[in-house]
Amino acid sequence: MVVRTGTETKGNKKKKKKKKINSDIFHWRLENWGLEMQLHISPSLRHVTVLQGKGVREFMKVKVGTRRFSYRMVFYSLLFSTFLLRFVFILTAVDTIDGHTNCSTIGCLGKKLRPRILGRRIESTVPQVIYQVLEEPVSEEYEIQGAAEIPQTLEDFVAEMKDIRPDARAFAARLKAMVTLLEQRTRTAKIQEYLYRHVASSSIPKQLHCLALHLANEHSTNANARLQLPTPESIPALVDNSFFHFVLASDNVLAASVVASSLVHNSLHPEKVVLHIITDRKTLSPMHAWFSLHPLDPSIIEVKGLHHFDWFTKGKIPVLEAMEKDQKVRSKFRGGSSAIVANNTDKPKVIAAKLQALSPKYNSLMNHIRIHLPELFPSLSKVVFLDDDIVVQTDLSPLWDIDMNGKVNGAVETCRGEDKFVMSKRLKSYLNFSHPLISKNFNPNECAWAYGMNIFDLEAWRKTNISITYHYWLEQNLKSDLSLWQLGTLPPGLIAFHGHVHVIDPFWHMLGLGYQENTSIADAESAGVIHFNGRAKPWLDIAFPQLRPLWTKYVNFSDKFIKGCHISAS
Repeated sequence: MVVRTGTETKGNKKKKKKKKINSDIFHWRLENWGLEMQLHISPSLRHVTVLQGKGVREFMKVKVGTRRFSYRMVFYSLLFSTFLLRFVFILTAVDTIDGHTNCSTIGCLGKKLRPRILGRRIESTVPQVIYQVLEEPVSEEYEIQGAAEIPQTLEDFVAEMKDIRPDARAFAARLKAMVTLLEQRTRTAKIQEYLYRHVASSSIPKQLHCLALHLANEHSTNANARLQLPTPESIPALVDNSFFHFVLASDNVLAASVVASSLVHNSLHPEKVVLHIITDRKTLSPMHAWFSLHPLDPSIIEVKGLHHFDWFTKGKIPVLEAMEKDQKVRSKFRGGSSAIVANNTDKPKVIAAKLQALSPKYNSLMNHIRIHLPELFPSLSKVVFLDDDIVVQTDLSPLWDIDMNGKVNGAVETCRGEDKFVMSKRLKSYLNFSHPLISKNFNPNECAWAYGMNIFDLEAWRKTNISITYHYWLEQNLKSDLSLWQLGTLPPGLIAFHGHVHVIDPFWHMLGLGYQENTSIADAESAGVIHFNGRAKPWLDIAFPQLRPLWTKYVNFSDKFIKGCHISAS
């Protein structure tokens, strides 16, 4: 194509008049500019001339060259045509699923490529009968009878469809049968996983049982394992409020040793640290032997059994009565793990929650004892209560500088944070708001908080009725056949401390390392305290391997008791 521009001459005027007779003239008016243009196209389509009106003498002449074809042009044309035909075939293949074509190739292509403009939408190419089949309920008899013949994999399904060439209804029915079978198998496998985790988390590993037996034997045969804890000269510090007092309730010697080691190791003032360890009667000797043989000087360690507290041996203890009733009710209400797993209507997550409710730790006195801290330590004004599945990674003395503003419980909220899986808990996550006793007293969207690392102002606590409220709601839950809540000591704690919680910085308490592995090592290492709450405790084989080293770093695997019981880092 050749384009020439120039000034219009007389000769050009004559030629223009001559060609004007044999050519079509098109006019365009540019309204905004007030200009008129003329386009002259010759009958042979060899020449195109553009003239500007209104006396403007400039023009542009376009000369179209002779059409020429080459082998290269033919090759590219054939290549493009081949691609286009393959594209059309793919777009129209779906319409043959019923065994016949509903539209021509060009028509089908038009429907596929029709633009979605002016509010128009492309019609669905999936036959309506497929939706009808997929929405039909499938009976259990049909599932059982056809299970042996149902394709087990997608590859088997595709091969079968190619072989029998079914219509749309048969195609949908076969697809539905395969998906239903796979859903059943997935559900069964998930429930089995939850059951195995429940058994693993509820049992005492043989290594820990071995450790307790060896230490108990050491306590009875070695005088050094029976040394007074603390030493006589350190006893005044047990009631001295100028020290930093920590309380740990546990019947797990290895877990308690990690909490104590990490606490003292990361303290900037270890000489001011006093750790009060409370345990039960059967664990007292092994626990005492461990800390007698593994002192954490200059810190002060006290080991006491619950039966050593005068308050605990006097009169009726409401929490003990509630625990006895709770155990009886749960055994009847749940029917054991086998009955829970046999339920075919509950979703796997519901079954997991019911299994978790059977965990012995939720009925452990060590878990309930924190509600009696004011009575257990009548001379102390403030303590930090630690669970035995935490690891301390920083100095905790700044917790004593936090102004509690008259509140009793300093805790981290669990409804705000970057981790939406862990930090998304509100009261409705723990309490049953379908029960009128709960719904009329509490707001379901109110933020929850966490146990595990809590600052308790015991002086402020003694001015409240928190302990009485706790026991009242335990009784109400028992009377309602455990319908107010199902899990542990946190739900009644959320109720009892309602209005008495001071929110502290999330840095002091990172949760979730025992039930999800999405926490990065970098984030976990930057937290002041990490909490392995959940089934995957770091001392169990089901612990998350990438998070376990954060806990094992405080275990001395060269210790003769640790080596003797084959406790390893992996």
